[in-house]
Order: sequence, then structure tokens, then C-alpha cells
Amino acid sequence: VSQQISGKAAITVWNRVRERFGEITPERLSSATLEDIQSCGMSFRKAGYVKGIAEACSQGNLDLAELKGIPDSQVVSRLTSLRGVGAWTAEMLLIFSLGRPDVLSWNDLAIRRGIMTLYGLDSLTRERFETLRRRYSPHGTVASLYIWEVAHLPPGSLGFLDG
Repeated sequence: VSQQISGKAAITVWNRVRERFGEITPERLSSATLEDIQSCGMSFRKAGYVKGIAEACSQGNLDLAELKGIPDSQVVSRLTSLRGVGAWTAEMLLIFSLGRPDVLSWNDLAIRRGIMTLYGLDSLTRERFETLRRRYSPHGTVASLYIWEVAHLPPGSLGFLDG
């Protein structure tokens, strides 16, 4: 619901979804029409993704409980096989839904921007990112939380980096 919209808009849409459907279950969302889901404030495309994911769960093609016990790479692989779910979404689910401790996402622009700020870089290659990701491991998720904060600081506010 909250992808690519403001935080305030996401809260409004999420509240409408909860009001419209009550307890959010795959069965409730898969039996809803696209129009019902869209009427909560989502684009038609996003409503289709939500419905498709709900159908995958209710038809047994995706077992959410199983995701808890499989490696991160397999979670990402299973989730990205669904329409509308990319690597970034899967990685955010690893962090915020599954509580995985070692996720630092190349696919997150704010993470890359925060790393560039933190290390005083003008650009960040994938190779350099992977070196840093390994340095933060096995605590990549904690690093992500701090790096997101750095990414939102005003320019020049990391005084310890000056001279």
C-alpha cells in the first residue's frame, strides 16, 4: 500500500483498506473485486498486484508462514516471482515483516545516498557497496536503520567528516 506514495497518503489508504475489509486476510482480498481494492485509494495496477498476491496465498502458491524458515535469498526469489514484487519490496519485507538481521539493500536509493554521505563519496559502485555490506554483516539491518537516518540529514550536518 505504501510504496511510492507519501507517508501521510499511505496511512490514509491503509486505514481505508482496513475499514473496507476489516481483518486483512488473503481470502478477503482475493475475493474482493479490483474496483473494491482500488476504491481505497490505490492505483488500478497496485490493486491488481495486491489481489494477485492475495490469490497466490489463498490458492497455496505462496505460504507466508514458510517464509519465516527459509534463507533470505529464497524469500527474495519466491516473493519476486509475484507480479508487482521487486527485490526492494522483498528486502523490506525481510527487514520489517520477518525481522531478518542482515539486510542492506543495494536496491534502496536512500541506503546508497546515506552510504555516499557517510563515506564522502561522489558515486557508489556495486562492488564498493558489496564490500561495505560485508563489513556490516551480520548486522546489515541495524546498519540500514542508521544509514537511512544519515540519508535524511541536511547536507554538511555530519561535522565529523569535515576536515
